[in-house]
Amino acid sequence: MTDITEKRLEELETRLSFQEQALTEMSDALAEARMEAYRQSELLRRALEDLKTLRTMLYAESGSEPPPPHY
Repeated sequence: MTDITEKRLEELETRLSFQEQALTEMSDALAEARMEAYRQSELLRRALEDLKTLRTMLYAESGSEPPPPHY
């Protein structure tokens, strides 16, 4: 191989190495973002469940209370 060819090959290998590292970092960041989205989704689901339970309790108990004093 000529010096120019070896130099170009070395440059391509270096670029490939950087691209592989960048791809790994992006993959890790995407995995973390997906996990965070899942955690946020679960948190929202639980909050909505709690709100639904509270609303049910609030409206269900209104019939068992005695009428207000002005009746």
